[in-house]
Amino acid sequence: MKESAPGTEKQAYVVRKAELRDFFKLHRLEKSCFQADAWPWIDVLAALTFPETIRLVAEQQEELIGFVIGDRRRQRGLGWIASIGVHPEHRRQGIGRELLTACEKAISMKRLRLSLRPSNQGALALYLREGYIEVDRWRRYYRDGEDALVMEKRMDWTKTNNL
Repeated sequence: MKESAPGTEKQAYVVRKAELRDFFKLHRLEKSCFQADAWPWIDVLAALTFPETIRLVAEQQEELIGFVIGDRRRQRGLGWIASIGVHPEHRRQGIGRELLTACEKAISMKRLRLSLRPSNQGALALYLREGYIEVDRWRRYYRDGEDALVMEKRMDWTKTNNL
């Protein structure tokens, strides 16, 4: 559980595995984070039920404030961070970084990829700080025509994992 510094009004939160009972809250959070780009309900349900999917949430007082969904693509030798989001009222508090790190460890692959809008400067800065580099660009990927940046991180698990 993460606690805030004394004198601040931030509440403690916990990162845990997402469960099927989180479906409605997770679907609402996905919409809050991504509006028109939010996954449809069937994709959220799939993320909560597919066996090899990594699914974590950040929860504060029984409310979901962040999430990450990832999977292993063993045939290609890489993991994919499919979606990661933090509620707009809880951004810039380290929640996204903690979820990203936890998902990277759970995926446990040597290469990790994710995609994002180039205009999402906050997320882009986080990924660059965490060692991701741009490896591709998907033209006109989003509904409004904006490209998607595809970023990759190479992991050295002998140095970064204490499992």
